[in-house]
Amino acid sequence: MTGPPIRVLICEDHELVRTGYTTIFSAQPDMTVVGEAADGRAALEAARRLLPDVVVMDIRMPVLDGIAVTRQLAGPGVAAPVKVLVVTTFNVDEYAYEALRAGASGFLLKDAPPRELVDGVRTVARGDSLLAPAVTRALIGRFAERLRPADTARTARDEVVRALTPREVEVLEQLAGGLSNAEIAAKLSISAETVKTYVSRILTKLDLRDRVQAVVLAYRVGLVPTDQG
Repeated sequence: MTGPPIRVLICEDHELVRTGYTTIFSAQPDMTVVGEAADGRAALEAARRLLPDVVVMDIRMPVLDGIAVTRQLAGPGVAAPVKVLVVTTFNVDEYAYEALRAGASGFLLKDAPPRELVDGVRTVARGDSLLAPAVTRALIGRFAERLRPADTARTARDEVVRALTPREVEVLEQLAGGLSNAEIAAKLSISAETVKTYVSRILTKLDLRDRVQAVVLAYRVGLVPTDQG
């Protein structure tokens, strides 16, 4: 391990789940659990007091839900946003989408194996965003339509396309499908480093913070089709 351990705050109202997360993360040589919270208000207070590197956030919590907490910790206008990893389930996907819009750095499913949870925390901690490819289209695509009125979608799409090169548009489209840099590289026959450069340029040109925001934008403006049904 190089550098200090990743400081993790666990926000989950179910004690059994919370204990499981604590056991998993505490067993990692590069992680330390600095605190736990069983409701949203306690989560908000703990995050501000303990200054964790990553907050593992449930959505449905008493007192204050995970979306509201995420918005206050990482939302637009927050001077020093905290990295939030939302852990959700399929039956609360609308809430997960709202959490991503509120500033979360990514999401995983609650039934993800321990290795994915651990890798997810590491990914978010190093400043990358995390989208579970298997559910990205179902999650974001399902709710994008209501966020892009027909009379504005085409204009918004045209603005995005004008801001990017054709290759950058291609990369954004693949990004919106939940593909990793390596997968995009293979599909477009370019190197992973080149993809990383393209992604960085896309974020800069569109004034986006991370990959999550890029994916949400791509769906919102209609750059990629949504899967309805």
